Amino acid sequence: MSNLLFSPAQLGSLTLTNRIAMAPMTRSRAYNNLPNDLIATYYGQRATAGLIITEGVAPSPNGLGYARIPGIFSAEQIAGWKTVTQAIHEKGGHVFVQVMHTGRIGHPLNLPAGAEVVAPSAITAQGPMWTDQEGLKENAAPREMNTADVKQAIQEFVQAAKNAVEAGFDGIELHSANGYLLEQFLSPHTNHRTDEYGGSIENRSRFLLEIAEQAVQAIGKERIGVRFSPYNVFNDMAIYPEIPETYAYLAEKLNDLGIAYIHLVDTAAPNGAETTRPVIKTVREKFSQTLILNNKYTAERAEEDLQSGLADLIAFGAPFVANPDLVERLSTGAELAQFDPATLYAGGEKGFADYPTLVEATV
Repeated sequence: MSNLLFSPAQLGSLTLTNRIAMAPMTRSRAYNNLPNDLIATYYGQRATAGLIITEGVAPSPNGLGYARIPGIFSAEQIAGWKTVTQAIHEKGGHVFVQVMHTGRIGHPLNLPAGAEVVAPSAITAQGPMWTDQEGLKENAAPREMNTADVKQAIQEFVQAAKNAVEAGFDGIELHSANGYLLEQFLSPHTNHRTDEYGGSIENRSRFLLEIAEQAVQAIGKERIGVRFSPYNVFNDMAIYPEIPETYAYLAEKLNDLGIAYIHLVDTAAPNGAETTRPVIKTVREKFSQTLILNNKYTAERAEEDLQSGLADLIAFGAPFVANPDLVERLSTGAELAQFDPATLYAGGEKGFADYPTLVEATV
């Protein structure tokens, strides 16, 4: 039986060298919300992944809820990202930028002047938020977006898609997972709206689907992916009865748009629980393009899901932090290095771009 994990794969018009994706991970190295040479080095080191999906990148100042996360809404940011995409492409890699608006997850101390914490409804997320100025604070109370705000946010996402192409990205991933703005609209836990963007599954899905449709028109369907995390309670989200129906509906609509991929976080993995698997199987049935699965995969379990046809690509997150040569290590069965949790979000090169490859570590 052939080893699919390390075989080429087609993603839209792209031919990937393997079926390993680098999952998006916030690393908080973008000072003044600008991508920089250190970030270019970090991603360039990991360009042997078949597909890199960047950390979450804000489409507007309001979306910058965390400290030191990058944006893609200014000319200076676009210029910075060109350095990053060039570093990846020079090594034969491909990269999608994850467009992430944090919504109600954030604090004004992390936002530039004039920006504000906004959400579908004025429901504060329980939990702490790091600020460089004053340390840990509680998430701020968001202002409920009016309908005009929603329409404006849609245009911000669409402009971010255009900016991504200008910056040299191969495509974008709309971050509709992990409790951020797009998922905040999907969930009745965080969306209590009474306009056309709240209430029914169709209405709660409208924000994401309008963004996806307009992004397809702006940059092409083969450049669009969407990330979901059914049953994930991260960022004060909640499990609700309509989850299976919601993601079945979204899979059908996104399939109609013909986007490049859906990226699903298998929340139940790898403990054997079957909570998420029925939804994954439904999405697999209703979505005919590439399906990426993610969460605590080993090479062996990745191969199983590829061979069964459940997934087309497998995204690895944490292992890429300390293993820039993760693809080679997985293919040879080499031991994986472990990352230092203390430096994940600390800023600077330490714990970011200074992890050695296996060859470098043995010299």
